[in-house]
Amino acid sequence: MGFRIGLTCWRSALLASRGHTARCTASSVAALKDEVKEYARPYSEVPGPKPLPLVGNTWRFLPFIGDFSIEEIDQVSRDLYRQYGRVVKLAGLMGRPDMLFLYDADEIERVFRNEELMPHRPSMPSLNYYKHVHRKDFFGDNAGVIAVHGEKWYKFRTRVQQIMLQPRTAKLYVRPIEETAVAFVKRARDIRNSDLEVPDDFLNEIHKWSLESIARVALDVRLGCMDAQVSPSTSDTQKLIDAVITFFSNVGVLELKFPLWKLFTTPTWRKYINALDTITNLSMKHINAALERLRSSGPVHVDNDSSLLQRILALDPDPRTACILAIDMFLVGIDTTSTAVASILYQLSQHPEKQEILYDEIRTILPSPNTTLTAERLEQLNYLKACIKETLR
Repeated sequence: MGFRIGLTCWRSALLASRGHTARCTASSVAALKDEVKEYARPYSEVPGPKPLPLVGNTWRFLPFIGDFSIEEIDQVSRDLYRQYGRVVKLAGLMGRPDMLFLYDADEIERVFRNEELMPHRPSMPSLNYYKHVHRKDFFGDNAGVIAVHGEKWYKFRTRVQQIMLQPRTAKLYVRPIEETAVAFVKRARDIRNSDLEVPDDFLNEIHKWSLESIARVALDVRLGCMDAQVSPSTSDTQKLIDAVITFFSNVGVLELKFPLWKLFTTPTWRKYINALDTITNLSMKHINAALERLRSSGPVHVDNDSSLLQRILALDPDPRTACILAIDMFLVGIDTTSTAVASILYQLSQHPEKQEILYDEIRTILPSPNTTLTAERLEQLNYLKACIKETLR
């Protein structure tokens, strides 16, 4: 969170701890001004690692001398909570605003429920630079919802959210997503060793499944990420896979270490920019192809069977809108979905008795391997939903 939201919610957390109900909107903060003065402590007193002169806290992410590991950010978060409590400030990060960690579920809920209509969320500086400076020729004033805030964020979100949140749109993808899931299960079986264990880099396979699933929705295309080998004829698929992996492997370095890329072009920055260019160009290529297919069959129109991409193109004939939406879905959907699925699989492996209950439910709703998964059957998998919710909790 940025400084503005962090300051408001730090006060909110203190008030709530004294039995008060606090809201995080600008109007309500003004109404609580006197009460805040009485109970709240200044933002400067929010606990957290003490920044050093000149280098702040950025040094903590440096190899050898730092005590924070970018590759183990979950452990960093856990250690911050254990050492400093439920509200922690990580200040003095060169090139970016303070980070405020909130470890109280009630306060997290309060933050989200009381966000303003157009919240200001300080974005990743590297992605912000890519969209608004490096590729401003492509994104212009229509940069999507990631690394964007305020009125521009609100306009783009309003334009696409109605289509994306329609239940009938989601139901269209039950079958394509099931096909991708079946391919993923087959892939997992094929790469197991003699002890029936998957490789150590199995998370990368989950990333591929996530990319394949999102591409089916965002680009109306099957990439073939789950294929045993990506053939030369589908080299664009391998390029997209490599680009997404490169993006995620470098974004943490650019965001949390010394921002040398702001001074000169570093090797990491060059790889990061090339990866984003690849994602942008290949997404645009697939969307232009989809638009040509639609136009070849007559005027673009929407019916109950129209895909998400078809609906977006019918809403806005400029293919860049669909492309920007696809890019944002890739950048925020692949890693989050992969991490959630990996966590669910891990938790089930640690609780075999719950795994057995889930297996029985699936066998009841889907009695044979040939039983087709439908939206109606998906709704009946109540224990599966409970497992997902519990893992996310």
